[in-house]
Order: sequence, then structure tokens, then C-alpha cells
Amino acid sequence: MQCDAKFDFLTRKHHCRRCGKCFCDKCCGQKVALRRMCFVDPVRQCAECALVSHKEAEFYDKQLKVLLTGATFLVTFGNSEKPETMVCRLSNNQRYLILDGDSRHEIEIARISTVQILTEGFPPGEKDPPTYTSLLGSQPASEGGNARATGMSLQYAAPGAEGVTQLKLRAAEDANASRRQATAWLAAMHKATKLLYESRDQ
Repeated sequence: MQCDAKFDFLTRKHHCRRCGKCFCDKCCGQKVALRRMCFVDPVRQCAECALVSHKEAEFYDKQLKVLLTGATFLVTFGNSEKPETMVCRLSNNQRYLILDGDSRHEIEIARISTVQILTEGFPPGEKDPPTYTSLLGSQPASEGGNARATGMSLQYAAPGAEGVTQLKLRAAEDANASRRQATAWLAAMHKATKLLYESRDQ
């Protein structure tokens, strides 16, 4: 399916364990762990799938831990003007975004339609508003090297509600340690949504 090799008794076909397509040994010779499909031991994958699987493995080893630990944000729901201080984290089963503060909210990941990372930091002389980088609704936009994540905006369908609900998370300005943790959480979320986009695109 890639090099047009003709399969016979000597040139055997191999299935990529990720996409299921048939390849010769040369085009499907990489063995990579595929945790999202419950393959813990390395399995045969084509070159394109192996690249995405390597990125996923890095995510599972590094970013997932950050998302499960969570970080403190100023959270605004819908048109509310008053933000609430809440800890935002990913649930252990990775299906919900949990927000804990004076109130508690659970947002099902499958119901999130749009994720945008709010950034700041521009080349000198530019006075544009913060960049909104859409990661799920369309292909990720290219990002400036000096941009720094300051928050996240997402839209989701709340159970029993019509239309979509908007939610904004902003890193608090006061505590340095808290801000660093929030920035790390946003970076991990950025990588997670980008990875989701790449996986879905295959």
C-alpha cells in the first residue's frame, strides 16, 4: 500500500497494528508500543503510524502526569464576569476535565467541541490582542516562538443544555510556583489536543 511491492511466497505482507493496512517488511518494520490500543509490548507499525505512536508514548510518559496532577486557574463560565479560583485536572480515567473550587464541575472530554490556548508575547512593536490558537476545530495555526500560554478557552455541550457552553481558564498572576504549574499544565494540554488532532487526521 506504500511501495507497490508485489506480495508472493518470499515477499510477505504485514499488517500495521495501528492503521490495519498491508505493507511489505521494509515499509512496516518499526516496532513501537501502542498503549492507546492496549499493546504494551512494541508491535509492528508502518512509518507514518510509528511517528504518531512515538509522540503518544512521550505524552503518556511526560504530559499525562502533569494533566492528572492539575493546576490552579481563575475560571469563568459563560458570560459571568467574576472568575472563581479552581484546580483543573484530568480525571484518572482520562474522560473528564474536573474543576474543583467552591463548586465542582465535571466536563466530559467527548463533549468538548473547541479548545483554544490563550497566549501572550509578541515581537517588539506589535500591539495585537492575545493570539487564540485553535487546536481541535481546525488545523493548528503556527505559533510564534515568543508566545507564552496564559490560559485556555473551550466550548462544550453540557448535558441537558441547548447549544454550547464557554469556559475560560486563566493562570493566576500572583504566586510564581502556581503560575509555573499552570503554564506546564497548559503546555501539556496543548500537546494533548495537538496529538488528538494528529491521531484523528490519520
